[in-house]
Amino acid sequence: MFNYIYVSLNKTIIMDILQEASVFEKAKMSHMTTSDRVNASREAKRLVLAINEIYKKTKDGTLMDVMKRLTVKKKRIDIRLKGRPDSGI
Repeated sequence: MFNYIYVSLNKTIIMDILQEASVFEKAKMSHMTTSDRVNASREAKRLVLAINEIYKKTKDGTLMDVMKRLTVKKKRIDIRLKGRPDSGI
């Protein structure tokens, strides 16, 4: 019985995290303040790490795809935060 409760709780947690990831992916990232970008970058990192913990146990390929999409979005935010490297001229 406890195993069933544990599994059902895990499914709800997984669904919640995936839903948060979906909302984050669809969110507009234009016209953000620096503070908003920092918060978005931290949120992306939190989601990727949470999904990664689930992926380690399940090895589900769709989770890997979600992590890749979130990582791409996080990299774009980080580039905007740190600025593009100079060309060296």
